[in-house]
Amino acid sequence: MSEVKRPDPTALGLFGLAMVTLVASSEKLGFTHGVSYIIPWAIFLGAIAQLIAGILDYQKNNIFGGTAFCAYGLFWLGTGMSWLISMGTFGKTMLDYDPSQLGIAFIGYLIFTIFMTIAATETNKVLFLIFLFIDFLFLGLGLSTLGIYPVFFKKLAAISELVIALLSFYGSGANIFINHFGKEILPIGKPFGLFDR
Repeated sequence: MSEVKRPDPTALGLFGLAMVTLVASSEKLGFTHGVSYIIPWAIFLGAIAQLIAGILDYQKNNIFGGTAFCAYGLFWLGTGMSWLISMGTFGKTMLDYDPSQLGIAFIGYLIFTIFMTIAATETNKVLFLIFLFIDFLFLGLGLSTLGIYPVFFKKLAAISELVIALLSFYGSGANIFINHFGKEILPIGKPFGLFDR
């Protein structure tokens, strides 16, 4: 009996990441204001689309892709929930929060992303660059939220987030072309080969 070929969910996961970071970066860069309209994109594209991609990757035994998409999908659920709490959606008692706890969470995701960036050296160069800029994003988010040079690190986070969006759109399109046409139309770069097995 032949093995069923499972679909590659990378295009969906990267599209979800691209959309949410594009919309979120627009607020950080001052092109838009407020987070109310970012929340739906955080939940549906940042969270649900990436969780679907992660689960499909796990079904393909792709631990790297499954862990990445699920972890960042859950990040956007947590971020969306944090925004809802800060807006008073869950009542006044939930408004007694310490923003530094969110800064600590960002630092936790920075630690996780550093490991993922090292692992991404053996995927392709576009994915590696996405993870590298996610490192800068979490560094900026973490330190600015903790009150360490907030203006500088918020700007670092904003620029990094926009770069992540653009790279993710490119990576999503490249993946669609690879799977649809059966060949690489948009170059994504070979692995670095630092950890040859």
